[in-house]
Amino acid sequence: MRNAEPLASVKHELLDIFMSMQVAEHEARKKHAAVRHLRARRGIELHNEFKRLEQDIADLNDDAPG
Repeated sequence: MRNAEPLASVKHELLDIFMSMQVAEHEARKKHAAVRHLRARRGIELHNEFKRLEQDIADLNDDAPG
């Protein structure tokens, strides 16, 4: 029975290590997802800005005396 206590201690330590790895992995995935979301949002905003600029240029061409 003397081996049971060190074994339980080792099991507990391994579980703690595993849980901390899981938390770190979750945080990394969360951070990566946030970066992807931000890039996508910036891409959409840039696309919309180009569309507005194209429309503004087209409007200027329509208003130009011809």
